[in-house]
Amino acid sequence: VKPMTPRCTVPKAVPVGKTASLHCHESEGFPKSTYSWYRNSEPLSPDTKANARFQNSSYTLNPTTGTLVFHAVHKGDTGRYSCIATNDAGFAKCEEQEMEV
Repeated sequence: VKPMTPRCTVPKAVPVGKTASLHCHESEGFPKSTYSWYRNSEPLSPDTKANARFQNSSYTLNPTTGTLVFHAVHKGDTGRYSCIATNDAGFAKCEEQEMEV
């Protein structure tokens, strides 16, 4: 069963250095969906250490739960965030939401 449009929760504004949690979830898809996050339409790597572009980022992305956590946000984390839920039957994307740091 193709995933439904996921419900995304993105904080509107977060002070520099604080923690920010972004959530993405849908429950219709079968098999269970995996989640990927995008900032300004660029995919966020689940493995920040392996990707040089993200080595300065302090976030953890859990593709199974759809949770994206920034441990200490900085100005560079400002942007439009969206999430895609994917399974064998297809994918669905939530609306982009702005997060300001």
